[in-house]
Amino acid sequence: MTRPLRFSLHVTAALLAAFTALGATAQNSNSSEPAKVLRIGYQKSGLLAILKAQGSLDEKLKPLGYSIKWFEFPAGPQLLEALNANSIDFGYTGAPPPVFAQAGGVRFVYVGAEPAGRHSEAILVKSDSTLRNVADLKGKRVALQKGSSSNYLLLEALKKAGLQYADIRPVYLAPADARAAFESGTVDAWVIWDPYYASAQQALKARTLTDYADLNSPYNFYEATRDFAQQHADVVGAILGQLRTTGLWVNAHPVETSALIAPQVGLDPKLVETWVRRYPYGTTAVSDEIVRAQQNVADAFYGAHLIPQKITVRDNLWQSPQVAAALTAQ
Repeated sequence: MTRPLRFSLHVTAALLAAFTALGATAQNSNSSEPAKVLRIGYQKSGLLAILKAQGSLDEKLKPLGYSIKWFEFPAGPQLLEALNANSIDFGYTGAPPPVFAQAGGVRFVYVGAEPAGRHSEAILVKSDSTLRNVADLKGKRVALQKGSSSNYLLLEALKKAGLQYADIRPVYLAPADARAAFESGTVDAWVIWDPYYASAQQALKARTLTDYADLNSPYNFYEATRDFAQQHADVVGAILGQLRTTGLWVNAHPVETSALIAPQVGLDPKLVETWVRRYPYGTTAVSDEIVRAQQNVADAFYGAHLIPQKITVRDNLWQSPQVAAALTAQ
């Protein structure tokens, strides 16, 4: 009698689980809530932060069945580490972080690009510093986030000044720690991007040695895991299409944009407006010209012995007719 009873209990449990699952399925089908989650990595600056504040991307992806979880990162290298760990699906960085990531074997792809601002990052010194030009950095301690967009600015500025990377003493720090070192005087200069750059100008009265005004500025990039891009081209297209629409709006409405995102980043609206106006937003597909420009960035880092091997940027390029259509339609 024990075996039939046990069998009966097992059948009853199985049927109960099946009906529960069917009920949950029916409930989900009747629910308007998205069943899938898109994990996006963003930084304080950039269009993704603006989309988060607007809620516009959330609305765009609802018809595709997605909700969004947002994850903030202090810089591009940390964001791409999360992408490699499959902790996020999509993100945005400057040009150098994906170069370092590709050299390190990170599985990601370039899915879109933005033009970089010529005045959105700089090499800073204190207002009373005796350093007057980039050549004066020889032998000095310079704070920066290794593998960040500012790493390339420093590399190119030194090259133009006739110096090698080995001529300076790099101190690799994340933005918050770099600012503390800069304020305390333990470093002589700081290479940084907005909004940290604008904040240092306002609060610390920092002086700009140079920016990208007289240098070839690289592009900024949207990246995704290769698997996500290949499996969800429609979602990538929807994201990039919304980014392009929002970017054009931001270019025409810097004051309104600043008021929108200032509470999100905890900064004064006037300060936010300073860096919003420095970015010429214009989301685009990754063209052959952009690939060539990014290859120059990669070759520069390899030439300076900052990455262990020469890489081919095109190996990590992902393109899709759906993305091209989404960007052309805007």
